[in-house]
Amino acid sequence: MFTGIIETIGVIQEVKSLNHTLQLKFFSPFTSELKVDQSVAHNGVCLTITDIQEQEYTVCAVQETIDKTTIGTWQVHDIINLERCLIFNGRLDGHIVQGHVDAKAICLNHLEDGDNHTFRFRIEKKFAHLIIEKGSVCIDGVSLTCFHVGENEFDVTIIPYTFTHTTFKNMKLGKEVNIEFDVIGKYITRLNCFSKSFD
Repeated sequence: MFTGIIETIGVIQEVKSLNHTLQLKFFSPFTSELKVDQSVAHNGVCLTITDIQEQEYTVCAVQETIDKTTIGTWQVHDIINLERCLIFNGRLDGHIVQGHVDAKAICLNHLEDGDNHTFRFRIEKKFAHLIIEKGSVCIDGVSLTCFHVGENEFDVTIIPYTFTHTTFKNMKLGKEVNIEFDVIGKYITRLNCFSKSFD
């Protein structure tokens, strides 16, 4: 489990396609603190470490992950948001994030208001019911609050610290991002589907 509070930025050193999987090698400031089999969120995608060599570590993504996330577009030298799993006695400063990406969204707009940055995103209409005003959403691993929610579009505002310490500083119009909806909302939607079937 994660919180959506980014710890640091990683840089992709190598990308290899192997038997319907992607093997990616990263450099990160906290590599020396990692261990094999540990889970780390990469732009919101939970990936397991398979190898560690000095300041670099390797992860693998299966076809399902490649299809559902932006990972298939990642290239050498790209910077990626990184977060290690929540420690049980740690603070939940963001919201509950599983590292299981639900969909991809597209950046439609970027407005600067002083030091703050507001971005507008569009999701597929079939996911629109999972976005609510003032609700939580995870975008590329970052825990954010939705507002100005439309039919299948919504805004988020990034404070200066988050903007400069995450991949949002490189966000461009038309860019695809990973989206994970609030897990509580997903469970409620699922329960409602079953309750209606018994009415």
